[in-house]
Amino acid sequence: MAKKDKKKYDESSLQERRESLKDLDEKMNELKKSTAEMSEDMKTLLASQVPDYKKREKKRSAEILGVFAKHNFYANGLTPEELRSTLEDLGPTYVKIGQIMSSRVDLLPESYCKELEKLRQNVQELDPALARAVIEQETGKKIDEIYKEFRDKPLGSASIGQAHYAVLLDGTPVVTKVQRPLIADMMRQDFVLLKKLASVFNIMMEGAENSEDQLDLLGVIEEFEKVTEEELDCRIEAENTKFFKEHCIEDESMVTCPDVYDELTTERIFTMSFVDGYSISKKDRIIEDGYDVLEIGRRIVDNYLHQVLDVGTFHADPHQGNIMVMHGVPCWIDFGMIGRITDGDVNIIQSMILAVLEGDVETIANSIMSMGAASPKTNRDDLIQDLDVFMDRYVSVTSINDLDVSQLFEEICALGEKHHVKMPGKFTMLVRSLGTIEGVIEQLCPELNLFEILSNKLMDRAKKNFDLEQQLISTGKDALEIGKKAARIPVLTSDLLKSAARGRMKINLELTGYEELLDKGGSMVKDIMLTMFACILFIGSCLLCLADISPKAPGGVPVLAAIGLIVSVALGIYAVRKVSKKS
Repeated sequence: MAKKDKKKYDESSLQERRESLKDLDEKMNELKKSTAEMSEDMKTLLASQVPDYKKREKKRSAEILGVFAKHNFYANGLTPEELRSTLEDLGPTYVKIGQIMSSRVDLLPESYCKELEKLRQNVQELDPALARAVIEQETGKKIDEIYKEFRDKPLGSASIGQAHYAVLLDGTPVVTKVQRPLIADMMRQDFVLLKKLASVFNIMMEGAENSEDQLDLLGVIEEFEKVTEEELDCRIEAENTKFFKEHCIEDESMVTCPDVYDELTTERIFTMSFVDGYSISKKDRIIEDGYDVLEIGRRIVDNYLHQVLDVGTFHADPHQGNIMVMHGVPCWIDFGMIGRITDGDVNIIQSMILAVLEGDVETIANSIMSMGAASPKTNRDDLIQDLDVFMDRYVSVTSINDLDVSQLFEEICALGEKHHVKMPGKFTMLVRSLGTIEGVIEQLCPELNLFEILSNKLMDRAKKNFDLEQQLISTGKDALEIGKKAARIPVLTSDLLKSAARGRMKINLELTGYEELLDKGGSMVKDIMLTMFACILFIGSCLLCLADISPKAPGGVPVLAAIGLIVSVALGIYAVRKVSKKS
């Protein structure tokens, strides 16, 4: 009885989460972008920057080409350091792209990703007066009417904005993120230009010999644009934070995240409760403060897997800077990048992992095809052949504890890409996120096995989803169906032999793997038939020349014979040219 009640509770909770996600999507779609008129204070503070911005807008293409020429990477090679410095010189849009790329191990080598992580540091601080002016413009109130205390020195600066510590009039400590003025328009215009350049690049690469293997640059730019656009609207991060707080945090004494202050959150500012703590990277300090590092790591892993397996909404950028320790409690921050997967996605991932352990390449191929979007160029037989080679590395693996799941998924993504199966962004986002959290745990408490915990979670999930009664009924139906078909085998065999004896049997054979050879053979047969027809027509027309048939052309040759000769010669010349081109 308890199990049934639990099952009902789980189903109702799942339905509740689905409805909440639907509500969240509707809220996101309702968010309207605004082009607020700058206040007089803002105009005064930006008096020197606005003309430069407008001038830059007109000459942006030339400026970009000038930066590329300055770095001369096409001659010296694009080293990780050169790529980072180039992006810094190109400006905020490209710095943001670099920050996103730093976690894209599926697109760039690890050495490049590590170098690009430096773009998160040493960002020039925004003028405090400008930060205050943005807050006053967005709220319509003076700073003194909002805060008892507002610190001009930012807690941290990024390419899009920066965070300031403040205390509300009631004494509540908060953090207010402020977006840099002009940055949104600047970045959106840069993306328009980038997409035009990417479109030209894609067109140029269409005629290349290895065009099938070329990166879809426009698609990559559009993905970066989507992520950046979400970060340009502070309300999106606010909604993500509230959803995370409600659905991903089960016990705030174990794991927590900030509260959102809606009245002080707009498109360009975001206010949340202050996290009085420090980064998870400060392992020595955690130990000095008397906290159990292993317990903190376990809480982070349990909560992360709860996000992925139970809620289907997970933190997509869980690096050390986004996980704080507040009085011994892990605290998630910065929900600008959130990933989502469905129960169906989790089922596919689960079957994929089990298939690797069992060496079942057919199921792995089915999982890849189910998860991604196959193209007309996808050949399932070729994919299975590569999976056979791929599985040689996992022959000795018998437990999920021995698997590096993040690496496994990266290899599966690479296989899918090779065979023109486009993996969805949510899957690649999960792979990146899983790899990041694995790195965090290795630094914090290497003795904690992330994948052992994942294995136990998957087993628990499989047990919950297993319905013995339904499975027995299904198995019984299958056995009954097999029995019925088996009983008909003698009758079907007798009919088959009778049909063969009477000459009424027709067998269809399909050859695979010989498509190119068959195509060439078919083309050759057509050429031979055309040549033979031309020869026959020529001989027939020559015989007609001897016949007394009217009307006749000048010289006494029948018109019909003359036409036949002309057509046969023309066909003969065409056939010879066609054959010579192929040879």
